[in-house]
Amino acid sequence: MPKNASDSSDISASPATTPQPFLLSSQQGEAARTLLSYVSSLALPGPDAQLVAVVVVIRAARGGVGNLTGADLSALRLADARGAVAALRCLSWQIGDALFGDDPAAPVPITVPDLTRTDGHPLPIGKNVRSRVSGWTTRALSAKPVKKLPPAARLAGLFLAAHSTSKLLGQIPPDFPEACRAALPDLLQKGFVSELSEDRYRLDPAVRHLSGLLRSSEGDRTAGAAKAEGQVERRARPAVRFDAPAWTQWKSAATPALRRHAEAVEYCAVCALEPGQVAAAFMERVHPQFVPKWIKNAYGEWKEAHPDRGPQAAEFTVVFRAKHGHGPSYNQLCSGLGWDVCRSVRSFIVRRLLSNEWLMETSPVPWTLRPGVMAQAQGIALPKARTAAAVRPVP
Repeated sequence: MPKNASDSSDISASPATTPQPFLLSSQQGEAARTLLSYVSSLALPGPDAQLVAVVVVIRAARGGVGNLTGADLSALRLADARGAVAALRCLSWQIGDALFGDDPAAPVPITVPDLTRTDGHPLPIGKNVRSRVSGWTTRALSAKPVKKLPPAARLAGLFLAAHSTSKLLGQIPPDFPEACRAALPDLLQKGFVSELSEDRYRLDPAVRHLSGLLRSSEGDRTAGAAKAEGQVERRARPAVRFDAPAWTQWKSAATPALRRHAEAVEYCAVCALEPGQVAAAFMERVHPQFVPKWIKNAYGEWKEAHPDRGPQAAEFTVVFRAKHGHGPSYNQLCSGLGWDVCRSVRSFIVRRLLSNEWLMETSPVPWTLRPGVMAQAQGIALPKARTAAAVRPVP
């Protein structure tokens, strides 16, 4: 018999075993949602092919090639495994026939052309993040409530877990596969979700550890738990290795103005950033990123609640520069304004402010945010810009 809202108090009061720690940090949860959004965007015929795609894509995320065995394929319990593989081949994925050979344990390399690109990579994630999301995928698909359900239900379970908060609450995302909707009652019946009402749901406490929509502080606690496994990520970020000679060489080759700016950030007593973090931001090449639908939708909801975001952001950069001697980073801007959204949405917010000319920056140089043309038209400008405008002769 399906559970209703009144059951939630009984659930929380039950003297169950100690809850398992979250498998994903906040950053890793973002990566999991990006993975699912990417797979959802592929022209695939149904859950069988999409489920195989999820497993292969996360394994191939770093270099474009991921291994799959016949045993892996059998474990997915597909209705038509050969049909699913044929659908992936229609996307130009390179899959050898050995996948259906006599040795189910033999690894078969699968090439995903999209993931071999160096520019515009759809899944720009680090090694540790890839590993954690891959493990989360395996654990979620083999969770007791869903492991014997059809592919549509298990794929639906991945989406619901990835979009569930630590409080077990979630909302079905816009890119949720339509073919999975009919399987939602199965997730309720089997206890993967405890409540389901239209597009909102509550994850069951038994699978709470699979939740992916965590706040940064919860992500830090998850990272702390992962430390015991040797897979810690400092503040939900991969550790940055500081190469002091390379950083010194980079500064020597930079223009005097760029070097002064880099050192203003490096030696900023207010920010007190780690040298490796500063060096990486200046030296690493920034690639365009695939923006999944869930980020765009989250931005749309956030935007409605922040009508004055443009002037507020521009004014913040003026105050920040006066105090620090350089502009804020994307995260410093959003944190300083109390915009409590995840890192991926923060990045998209700032990009929209740049596109709408409330802000400008010297791309790709970091820490250069300042008031844009729209802000300057309303009198929000850096002191030097205001002075220059004041002394400009009137024609």
